[in-house]
Amino acid sequence: MSMFKPSMLTLALLSAGLGSQVAYAQGNEAQAQADEQQDVEVIEVRGFRRSVVESINTKRFATEVVESVSAEDIGKLPDSSIAESIARLPGLTAQRLDGRASRVSVRGFSENESATTFNGREQVSISDNRGVEFDLYPSEIMSGVTVYKTPSASLDAEGIAGVIDMQTVRPLSKGEQVIQFNGQLEQTSFDKLNPDGDDKGFRGTVSYIDQFADDTFGVAFAYTTMSSPNQEKRWNSWGYPEFTTDSGDTYSILGGAKPFVRSSTLERDSAMLVLEYAPSSDLSMTFDALYVDFTDEKILRGIEVPFAWGQGSISPESATVDADSGFITSALTEGQRVVVRNDFEERKADLSQFGFNVEYLLSNDWELEFDASRSEVERQVWSIESYSGTGRGDNNGISDNIGYAFDDGNTGAQFSHQLDYSDFNLIQLGGPLSWGSSAALNNQYGLTGTPYENTAQDGFINAPEVEDELTTLKLAASKAMDNAYISGVEFGVSYRDREKTKVSEGYFMTLADFSYPENVGMLEVPEQYRLGSADLSFIGMGPMVAYDTRALVDDGYYNLLRESLTDSKHLTRSWTVQEEVTAAFVQANINAELGDIPVTGNVGVRYVYTKQSSQGNAFNVVDGLVVAEPTDISHDYSNLLPSLNLNFALDEQQTLRFGAAKTISRARLDEMNASISASYNAQQPDENGNYWSVSGGNPELEPKEATGFDLSYENYFSEEGYFSAAVFYKDLNQWIFDGNYEIDMSGVADPATGEIPPNSTGTGSGKINGGGGDLWGYELSVALPFNLFADELEGFGLLASHTGVEQDMEDPNGNDYELPGLSDSIQSLTLYYERYGFTARTSMRKRSDFKGDIYGVGFSTDQVDIQGETIWDAQLGYDFADSGIQGLESLEITFQVQNITEEPFISLQGDNALQVRDYQDYGRTYLLGFKYEL
Repeated sequence: MSMFKPSMLTLALLSAGLGSQVAYAQGNEAQAQADEQQDVEVIEVRGFRRSVVESINTKRFATEVVESVSAEDIGKLPDSSIAESIARLPGLTAQRLDGRASRVSVRGFSENESATTFNGREQVSISDNRGVEFDLYPSEIMSGVTVYKTPSASLDAEGIAGVIDMQTVRPLSKGEQVIQFNGQLEQTSFDKLNPDGDDKGFRGTVSYIDQFADDTFGVAFAYTTMSSPNQEKRWNSWGYPEFTTDSGDTYSILGGAKPFVRSSTLERDSAMLVLEYAPSSDLSMTFDALYVDFTDEKILRGIEVPFAWGQGSISPESATVDADSGFITSALTEGQRVVVRNDFEERKADLSQFGFNVEYLLSNDWELEFDASRSEVERQVWSIESYSGTGRGDNNGISDNIGYAFDDGNTGAQFSHQLDYSDFNLIQLGGPLSWGSSAALNNQYGLTGTPYENTAQDGFINAPEVEDELTTLKLAASKAMDNAYISGVEFGVSYRDREKTKVSEGYFMTLADFSYPENVGMLEVPEQYRLGSADLSFIGMGPMVAYDTRALVDDGYYNLLRESLTDSKHLTRSWTVQEEVTAAFVQANINAELGDIPVTGNVGVRYVYTKQSSQGNAFNVVDGLVVAEPTDISHDYSNLLPSLNLNFALDEQQTLRFGAAKTISRARLDEMNASISASYNAQQPDENGNYWSVSGGNPELEPKEATGFDLSYENYFSEEGYFSAAVFYKDLNQWIFDGNYEIDMSGVADPATGEIPPNSTGTGSGKINGGGGDLWGYELSVALPFNLFADELEGFGLLASHTGVEQDMEDPNGNDYELPGLSDSIQSLTLYYERYGFTARTSMRKRSDFKGDIYGVGFSTDQVDIQGETIWDAQLGYDFADSGIQGLESLEITFQVQNITEEPFISLQGDNALQVRDYQDYGRTYLLGFKYEL
């Protein structure tokens, strides 16, 4: 029986150099054989349908279990961001950050459990950890994304969830010159929520692909620029303490709230270059480079309203109780002062990536490959909080009587108030509540023991920085074989050297002319910095003063004092982690028959040796000040990772796949660093016999492990259609939980004395390996062209998937544990029509509740409960290629609406759906775009 292969037409197109840009078309071979004199009509499928076909072919002919998104041409991924495109793939979903899909989960695992590669090479990250935030990468310069759900030994990345590989175009595969311009206008459905914010933006891309020297040298270049607005109305609660009513019963009441309006502008300039040289059929060399300049500016204005945790008095008579929910749905506090906030945040990142690959066919049987890459990213955050109010401290200035009434589901509140918060004469610069409880701040201004103690904080700046560097090398070889079972053998070695550094710092802001006792008052906002007002009507507070916080800081209106002088948390969050990973693999590619069933796949093993080290600080607080000593702790380990992929071609359209593999996911970098709070007790050891007591990172953390099994059935019933059903199971071990561990403190001085003590062992409190459990699930997916039912439905179709995931996890103490990022139900749906140049498409992605990571106070990573969401998008477009309008044949236009139903992002304080922590309303986004090719 002959092996199952692509059709001859597909092979012909591939050999012609079209690569993944195949326009899949197929004549009826049986009819052609019956009547060779008849012409065979070849229908060229373009646009979105073509990208669907290419994605299906990638899945169909892959050795592993994969999902794929393909672009018809460079700059034409089906969505405006990579995360939005791959979040609709079966088993995948995304978490939104500030309204944009950014962090991708695969089969119930968070972004930290998957690896992300760029042209097959592992990537750095702008986050504190390993998980990639995909809004850094412009979709306009990518030709496709492939998600590997099962690994092979030759895949040079590790992740329990899978590997996400982004690919750039190969210019020699394109086979023709392309000069293309893409443009897009963008607008939010909200009018400007801040007077200095943006509600309109743009995107633009120019790309060039060409071949020279008899098609032996190819060039691809793309430059894209973007200024993308995003706006938000946010309800943020402090929490829900207990309150006793007149009846003596206790109910949950609003502790306080920080609602605000946000206006963001994401500016990104990116350049991509690919040089490809193939002087002969035996030698191919490729150089690729990517540079991204990324700036995300946020303007946030709102009013922090203390309630039950405030200074005002709450009359039990004013409380309205909902006994069924257990909440006080409305109440009034009298004599309460608030904090009016004008905040500004700038997050900047620069990413550069360079790669070089050589493939050489040594003979008909032997092929060699060499690959080298270097990627770097630097991220800087400057997040400014500026406070204003009616007077300095808790007891000065005019207070207000403030009431609240919860919206349905506690997703917000309507406040009543008596003061005019848009009055610049009333609301002035300065700290209206006593939040500056820093010994260094009190000492700086001589406030200790005075009525103004703890009142000198007029604002705050968070300023964390991250640097991530990664160098990779790979040398591999493959040998073709001619026997009944193995078609070839691959083997090789690779090396990765990664270093990530985070430096955390914060600064207290105090008005430059503040002094005690001469000038302890507030400062009226100077006229040149006034911007009018921001509208807080969505919470009933009306307009509030708006001023240019960044300009006030830049022009010297505030003095800054480092928070790290007296607060040790910045040393906990400052660290360097280094990893040197050396790997070797061998893989046999299977090409056999089981009876009459062709079997393909691979079997192999990967050996991975890791040497990790971390440099940080061991610190303690002595006489109110932080004292630190440097730390440098190393650890090494190895993993043996076997893998098996088998594909059984039941016939020319049906395939049964089986995969089994052992995989690993490395520990989060902020959990495996060497920055610790340390104390030494020379008099008495603890119960473990150790004199050191430390808490913080654990540099000896090892990877989480999983043994996984996959079984899937795939039926490719047409060029544009398939059906797939899959089940998967993972046995999880060595998961990371809170616990105690032993740590070697050799060479580390006692922060209290500055001397190295005689005993070096310590008891650490932090993250440890231990515990585990099981994860299992199923996936159903279909691509269905409606022309199967009637010729009149040509051009109509749908893509749909459903994934169910379950888990049974326990920590080392036997307590139940829920995996971050796991939604037990995920669905996606796309309905489309494309014919005669016209295209219409609507897409939905849906996920159930999950635990997710967000940026907390001081840009720490906090985990919260996030409610499920359903997001709908739509797109209309027209391609003038067949319009017959002279001069417009190369023009395409599109119109998109994102988040049609204005789905909010909701996080909770706990597992009670009424304890809403955040309710973020982003509105809709409209995009009008064009593509023109010369």
